[in-house]
Amino acid sequence: MNIFRLAGDMTHLMSILVLLLKIYATKSCSGISLKTQELYALVFLTRYLDLFTDFVSVYNTVMKLVFIVSSLAIVWCMRVDRVVRRSYDKELDTFRHYFLIAACFVLALILNEKFTFQEVFWAFSIYLEAVAILPQLVLLQRSGNVDNLTGQYVFFLGAYRSLYILNWIYRYLTEPRFSRWIACFSGIIQTALYADFFYYYFLSWKNNAKLQLPA
Repeated sequence: MNIFRLAGDMTHLMSILVLLLKIYATKSCSGISLKTQELYALVFLTRYLDLFTDFVSVYNTVMKLVFIVSSLAIVWCMRVDRVVRRSYDKELDTFRHYFLIAACFVLALILNEKFTFQEVFWAFSIYLEAVAILPQLVLLQRSGNVDNLTGQYVFFLGAYRSLYILNWIYRYLTEPRFSRWIACFSGIIQTALYADFFYYYFLSWKNNAKLQLPA
């Protein structure tokens, strides 16, 4: 644990809280991609297969449970809740995310730190998380206007991954044997996907204007 990882975890947690606030307070999921949320649920379920076999710390266990439960709760609300699901932008959320799942799984079979069941699925979750935001970004570009809470949600997600890059750099400089290159490079790719969004988010903040993305 270091300050960059802690800040990254808290920022990630903040993104989830913002999204839950949007859904439960406004009873709306407009502007939110169900496909991205399903991908994140799959990310956490496959990454934390060690939840009940390897105990690291209370903090580690609690955070894993929070991410799994919250991601499943969001998917449940968007699919099942009678009020929330009516605001889902199904016509705009058409990204074929199954191709992402298939491609990431094949990549995990080829590039992994150790060819074991748990390590292959860990690598799969890392690759999938790197591209899970794509359906969300495509939906926002198609809709044009982005409401405040949705914009903050995506911003915190991007900030979380940026902080994790600093975490990997810190670990590389301080650990005698750094081995998480898959997570490091995937995190760089993931952060790069947010570059365009960050640019327009900064412009809207600077000009005190509503966030708008080019179609």
